[in-house]
Amino acid sequence: MTPEQVMSMTYQALMVALKMAGPLLLVALTLGLIISIFQAATQINEMTLSFIPKVLGVGAALVALGPWLIATMVDYIRRLIETIPTLAG
Repeated sequence: MTPEQVMSMTYQALMVALKMAGPLLLVALTLGLIISIFQAATQINEMTLSFIPKVLGVGAALVALGPWLIATMVDYIRRLIETIPTLAG
């Protein structure tokens, strides 16, 4: 296996991880920003006020994006397994 193949596989793995984690992180970031603006406006400093909406939002995003996330991971693993014979030679 050449260094170029290793770097290509690493790049593909990082891109798949970014594609899968990105939407969930954006949901958590957006909800955190909205809740922090609400807390600043009302001066309510309750920790569960920011935690619970994030958990519910990320959970809803997982339910909504679940099929796409699974399809992305299955596609990546399928491509990875298909390249195994070419790596041995």
